[in-house]
Formats: sequence, structure tokens, C-alpha cells
Amino acid sequence: MELWNKLRSLDAYPKVNEDFYSRTLSGGLITIFSSIAILLLFFSEIRLYLYSATESKLTVDTSRGERLHINFDVTFPALPCSLVTIDTMDVSGEQHYDIRHDIIKKRIDQLGNVIESRKDGVGSHKIERPLQNHGGRLDHNEAYCGSCYGSEESDNQCCNTCEEVRDAYRKKGWALTNVESIDQCKREGFVQRLKDEHGEGCNIHGFVDVNKVAGNFHFAPGKGLDHAFNFLQDMLNFQPENYNISHKINKLSFGKDFPGVINPLDGVEWKQGQTTGLTGMYQYFVKVVPTIYTDIRGRKIHSNQFSVTEHFREAIGLPRPPPGVYFFYEFSPIQVDFTEENTSLLHFLTNICAIIGGIFTVAGILDSFVYHGHRAIKKKMEIGKLG
Repeated sequence: MELWNKLRSLDAYPKVNEDFYSRTLSGGLITIFSSIAILLLFFSEIRLYLYSATESKLTVDTSRGERLHINFDVTFPALPCSLVTIDTMDVSGEQHYDIRHDIIKKRIDQLGNVIESRKDGVGSHKIERPLQNHGGRLDHNEAYCGSCYGSEESDNQCCNTCEEVRDAYRKKGWALTNVESIDQCKREGFVQRLKDEHGEGCNIHGFVDVNKVAGNFHFAPGKGLDHAFNFLQDMLNFQPENYNISHKINKLSFGKDFPGVINPLDGVEWKQGQTTGLTGMYQYFVKVVPTIYTDIRGRKIHSNQFSVTEHFREAIGLPRPPPGVYFFYEFSPIQVDFTEENTSLLHFLTNICAIIGGIFTVAGILDSFVYHGHRAIKKKMEIGKLG
């Protein structure tokens, strides 16, 4: 019995007989509001516990020798697909001109409706027996090695595309004046495509694979219309000063998408008529920030975020800038790490206890203040009446 008495003396919650309770209207209102507050905060903690939160930190980017996919979807409402080419170059010296793989071009009319969709370089005319470099026609079971039409530098040189024939002629300093006589150009339908696509626009989407170093990629109109094609310029009025480089960037990203990523150029549109109407060089200067996103299961997504500024340089004065849309990018040495984390069970229980205990304590203080204040005022009023 003595042990039980000692335990009773340790009771920090002494009980009061209900006959001594004094229930008030203010206490009832405070109880209702505090209960509602507890429920709201309780469900808020439940939501935070069930859904992961994202923590971020900055580190130094130590990656080396990596490559990067630049994904794009750009629409040129006033440039035909046959005129627009994609080139890349970087500070390491790597250059790629007229990139065609992993890129899809869609011919569009003036209303933006798709006329035709094709992978670049696909859909050309078929030549039954192309001309070989030895002067004969291609036979069955014979490997194709196209003729360079006298401009080859060695007997083994092959020109399998219209571009290779033109490059061979340029190296010789010759002018390629009759494109229709070249099997490669006829097979690729170069002249006919220009005629068919006159007055159309083009949507280009796909990706380019680049080194993870500073560089640029650009959409340059008119690469196919060099000095060797002056007759086409005169015939179709494809003069460099007439190029309309109005464009809309439907999507541009550096690497894979991850939850919460914001690409600032998505949906950006620029019209050439907004300035003087002259063509020129539209430049985007992009600062790329390497980013690693780790989800709740520990899977990592290596991607990038970026910020951008832009500038239009008109084709005025000499030397004139080449017309086109240029994206100059460089990489930040700082890397952002995003990590999804769940609240621990102990942290959740601690917060619940803090919510319940804290609100009841504050409500008790408020109720005591109201109750004793009301009693004091009432007592003064009774003394005033007696006096």
C-alpha cells in the first residue's frame, strides 16, 4: 500500500471532481475553434507525411567527358524545310553541318497545318541505275560509289549525295550550274523540293548530340543555295536578305525532363516584322546548370536547367551576319542536386504531439484570460452597484 501511495503522489495530472467544474460559453467557443485548428493541421501533416518533399543543395560539377542531348521543337512559319539546316560546333573543335539524323521535318502551310512529315533526307526520288564513278551504271550485286562528275581527287573517291558532289566541285573551284543533270541531286529531288515548298513553313523537331562543353547550335536558312545555285536564287527569289526567320520555340531542353523542371523558352515566339522587317541573326545566350534529380526510390535523372537572354542583330553593314536562329550555350561549374525525401514516422508523431499540445496550451491560456477577465469585470460592476 505504501508503494501505491508513493506512485499516487507522483501524479502530474490531479483529477478534479466534476461538481467543481465551471463551464462557460467562451470556453465552448474556444474549444470548437481549437478542435478545428487541430484537425486542419493534423490533415496537413498527414499530407506532408504521405507525399515526398524535395530538398536541394549546390555542389561543384565534377563530371568530365560527357555528352548531352539537346531536344528541340521549333516552327518556322515562313521558311521551307528544304532551306533550313541544323549545324553544331563547340570549343573543342567538333563541328557538324547539315545534321539530318534524329530530326523530323514537317512541311506546314500558312495556317500552320501539316502538309507532310518526314525524316530529313527521306522521301527522295528513286534512280533505277545511278551513275557509278567508273562511268557506267550500277549493276546488280555491285556496291554503289557515285560519280563526282570529273571533280574527284582520286580514282577511289565516291560522291554518293548531292552535297558531296557540290563539295567536290567547290574544292575544284567549279560552278555546278546544271543540277538536274546530277543523278544524286535528281534522286534527292533538290530542285523539285524547292519549287514544291516555295511559300511554305517548316516545323523541325528532334535532338542533337553534343559534347558537354561550351558551343552553339543553329538553324541556318539557305545553306543549299550557295554561289553554285545562283540560277535558283533568281528563279525562286531566295535571296539571303529575303529570309524571314520568324520562329516559335515549342520546346527546348538540355537533357531529360524531371519533375518540376521549367524550360524558359518553351512557347516563346518571335516575329521578324516586330523590328525593321530586315532579316538577321537572332541569338539566344543560354547558361546551362547541370542538375541531378534523385527520386524517392533512389533513381537518378541527370539533366540540366538553364537561363537565357536574347538579342537580334540585323543584317546591316559589313560584314553582314549570317541569317538564322543561333543558340550559344555554356555550362555552369555549379551543379544543383534535388532529392526527394519522405518525413520519418518519429518526426510525424512529434509534429502531431506538438500540434495537439501546443493548441490546447494556447487555448487554455486564452480561456483562462477570458474567464478571469470576465469575472473581474463582473465583480467591479457589482461593487459599483452596491456603492
